[in-house]
Amino acid sequence: MKLEILNYGHPMLRKKRRPISDITEATRQLARDMLDTMYDAVGVGLAAQQVGRTEALCVVDIPPGLDVVEEDGPPQNPDVPMPLILMNPEILESEGSIKGTEGCLSFPEIHLEIKRSETIRLAYTDLAGARCTIEVRGFLARAIQHEIDHLDGILFIDHVSEVRRLGMGGQLKRIKKETLEKTKEGRVQENGGLNRSA
Repeated sequence: MKLEILNYGHPMLRKKRRPISDITEATRQLARDMLDTMYDAVGVGLAAQQVGRTEALCVVDIPPGLDVVEEDGPPQNPDVPMPLILMNPEILESEGSIKGTEGCLSFPEIHLEIKRSETIRLAYTDLAGARCTIEVRGFLARAIQHEIDHLDGILFIDHVSEVRRLGMGGQLKRIKKETLEKTKEGRVQENGGLNRSA
């Protein structure tokens, strides 16, 4: 089932994660729904807060063409199966620093140059309940850092200067206004998400 993606201005985007202690069928269904929602929106990652939830859960799926340094080059993360369903993710180590362009499903049509760690070592729990550790680099590392930020209530605009944010003030005000109008229309569910069918 596809879920409503919350846009900038919705208070749920600033909520911090709630650790997942038990993996239930509802948890598995949420992960499936988040993947469906992400694919429908043509995204590469989605965090629970973006669909009005607070579980420490995010999903990531990087197309093979984005997991390379240069076109037709070898994949940077050949041993990492996609999609990734990350519960209770934690960055254990990071190294390097690289700037890259990022978008966000909660900020339609906005793209920013963001500095992130080039390589990260990550611990997370998978849907089977196993605690896993992987090392990832490049665009996949960037996407995971972006989604973990969401779980901590951090948005990608928080990584740019005040001057840069002022420069895109018109875009941000428009998105926030649209979000608030949807909320006022009474389309807010109990969990904070917006109901597409309302």
